[in-house]
Amino acid sequence: MRRFLAVSAALLAGLGILTTSGSANPESAVPVVAEHAVGGWVGTWAASPAAPVANTPDGYPGYSIRNVVHTSAGGGRARVHLSNAFGTTPLTFGHVTVAVQGTGPEAIPGSLRSLTFGGAASVVVPAGAEALSDPVGLRVPADANLLVTTYVPTKSGPVTYHPAASQTSYFTRAGDFAGSESGAPYTEQTSVWHYVSGVDVQGGAEASVVTLGDSITDGVGSVAGANHRWPDYLADRLHGRYGVLNAGISANRLLLDVPGSGAGQNALSRFDRDVLSVGGVRTLIVLEGINDIQQDPHQTDPAAITSAYRQLVTQAHARGIRVLGGTLTPFKGWRVYDDTLEATRTAVNTFIRTSGVFDGVVDFDAAVRDPADPLRMLPAYDSGDHLHPGDAGYERMAAAVRLDRL
Repeated sequence: MRRFLAVSAALLAGLGILTTSGSANPESAVPVVAEHAVGGWVGTWAASPAAPVANTPDGYPGYSIRNVVHTSAGGGRARVHLSNAFGTTPLTFGHVTVAVQGTGPEAIPGSLRSLTFGGAASVVVPAGAEALSDPVGLRVPADANLLVTTYVPTKSGPVTYHPAASQTSYFTRAGDFAGSESGAPYTEQTSVWHYVSGVDVQGGAEASVVTLGDSITDGVGSVAGANHRWPDYLADRLHGRYGVLNAGISANRLLLDVPGSGAGQNALSRFDRDVLSVGGVRTLIVLEGINDIQQDPHQTDPAAITSAYRQLVTQAHARGIRVLGGTLTPFKGWRVYDDTLEATRTAVNTFIRTSGVFDGVVDFDAAVRDPADPLRMLPAYDSGDHLHPGDAGYERMAAAVRLDRL
C-alpha cells in the first residue's frame, strides 16, 4: 500500500489544486473537505439503481434475495440502503439481514445480523423512495463479500434493480429465509442486484470516493465475480483508507435518458441520489460522455457535454466535494466509430485536460491508448469489442489515478 498524507483544504486553497500535468488550476473553486465523514459513516459499497425489472407488475412476493456485494473499506458497524426508486407502489421489506459471505449463499457462522428500521423489523418504502437501516454491530472486513438479503412478503409493483452486476447472487421463491446462515434454501441464481443500493460502515475509513460513469465504470468486459472493475482496482490501491463507491450504470448518458434500456436516468438527473446524498464523500471521479457521443441520437456538439461537466462540478463543490475529470477512452474499431464522433471525443478530452474546471485530471485516455494508433485502445487492454477494457485495461485505468489527488 502506498501511504500518503492528506493535505488540508486550507493549504490547498492557498496553493491551488494541481492537475495531473502538474500545472496550477486557478479557475477551479477549491471545495472545503471535512477530514472525516460526519458521524464516522463511510460508504463501502454502492450500486446505482438503474431501472425497474421488466414484466414484474406484482414484484417478487415471497422471495428472499441474497445479494452478494463487495466491500472496499472495513468497519465495526454497518447499515444498508434499500431502494424503491423505480417502483410505482409502496414496497414492504418484511425481513432484511446482512452477513459476511462464506461460500456461495452461505453466511459465515455468527456473522448474520437482522436489520431494523427505526427499531422495527419491517419497513414500507414509498414509490420512488429509499430506506436506510438502523446501524448494526458487525465486523465488516475490507475487500470482502457481504450478503444483503431481502424478504418481501407481499405484492409490491416493479422491482428496482442494477442490471450489470458482474456478480452472482442468489434467491429462493419459498418464503422468508433471510435469517438463514445456511445457503441451502437459495436454489436459484441471478446476475443482477435487486433492491440494495449501498452499504455504509463506521469505525474504519476516513471518507469515500465516488466514481460516476457508464459501462466502463460498471465493469462491463471484466471477469464476472472477480471484482476487476477499475473502481475495485482503485480500492485495492487504497487498502481501506477510503471507501470506493461505484456509481456506474451501463449505457448511461450525461444528457439523455434511454427509456426501457436499463441505462438509468441521465447523470445530471441521478446526481443528487447517487453522488451527493451518499455517505462521507470526499472526492468524485467523473468518467462519462462516451455514450452521449456514440449512442443514437449522437451528441456531436462538445459544448453540450462540457456544459454538463460544469454543472456536475458546481453542484459537487457546493457540497464540499472535489472533482477529478476522467478523459474519455479510445473507441476506434467500435461498431459506430467514425471521424465525426472521434472529433467530438477529442474536443471533450481537450476540455477536460485544459479548461481548469476540474480540481484534477485522470488521463484514462493516455493510460490505455495504443501508442502506435492513439485513437484505438491498446490490444492488451481491450476486452475485444474496442470500447470496453478488459481486466488488464481496468487495472491500468486504476493505476492512472494519483492517490494524492483524492
